[in-house]
Amino acid sequence: MSSIPVIFLTGPTAVGKTNLAISLAEKLDVGLVSVDASQVYRGLDIGTGKPPAEILDKHPHELINIREPSDVFSAGEFCRESIQSIRKIHEQKKIPLLVGGTMFYFAALTNGLGRNVFADQSFRLKIQAEAELVGWEAMYKRLYNLAPDIASKIHPNDRQRIQRGLEVHRYSKNPAFEFKTSATSVIPIKKNVIRLGLTVADRSALHARIEERVDSMLDAGLIIEVQSILARGVNPELPSLKSLGYRQVCQYLRGELDYKSMRMRMIVATRQFAKRQYTWMRNTPNTVWFNSDDIHVSQHVMRYLQAMLT
Repeated sequence: MSSIPVIFLTGPTAVGKTNLAISLAEKLDVGLVSVDASQVYRGLDIGTGKPPAEILDKHPHELINIREPSDVFSAGEFCRESIQSIRKIHEQKKIPLLVGGTMFYFAALTNGLGRNVFADQSFRLKIQAEAELVGWEAMYKRLYNLAPDIASKIHPNDRQRIQRGLEVHRYSKNPAFEFKTSATSVIPIKKNVIRLGLTVADRSALHARIEERVDSMLDAGLIIEVQSILARGVNPELPSLKSLGYRQVCQYLRGELDYKSMRMRMIVATRQFAKRQYTWMRNTPNTVWFNSDDIHVSQHVMRYLQAMLT
């Protein structure tokens, strides 16, 4: 791979990563790559905070709108797709700027995935359909009987990990399928990655931004967006509609939550997600931090990058 560096721009949700990335793209010769597990899906626009069409027209992002909501997009697929994007941008003699908040994707890209199991959508839907009939408690008991070593690490109420555990067990026991190593899905330029972290000095300020962001999404028509996706026959149990915000709106549309409870659960879940993002960031070495509350943050980042790139 090229000796041209790769820039990682990470940060918690609602901190202003996209705005900073666009500002940098207007000053540097970069190619933008989205690192967001939900923005890959077409039609998931409002709830994912996807840049508007006019911004994407002017500043195209790789890995946005590349899958249908009915698809399953794995971390392994992200690694393969993003490496292709990085190579393409390098061939254009530009600097890849990867921006987003899916911290696991950043880690997978540089550290690998270990043993990565292929995501079989048909088997996944079969698990979900059976769980609807017998309940997830029964599915957990089945996993415990089949693979107690896997089940013992999973909470009995964690549906997603129970499902994944059953998938892992199936493929590990079936000789027709093999675990895929991630050796080819790692950036072979670890020493040439520039890591930027965007944060806020006051956590309460981020919480206020999150609340404002949730209200803006609801005002912009998030519920109508979800209704439109469901009307196309997309299973609400698929990962696309289990993502942040979409899960709560689906619960509201099923009558499981009233509007006020839905809104509050979205806010709380987003705060919890931001906390997990901070944990990933704190545990990632060689990250240089910048305060998004600083009105001159773009200039500070530019000066740092100019020094690193010369």
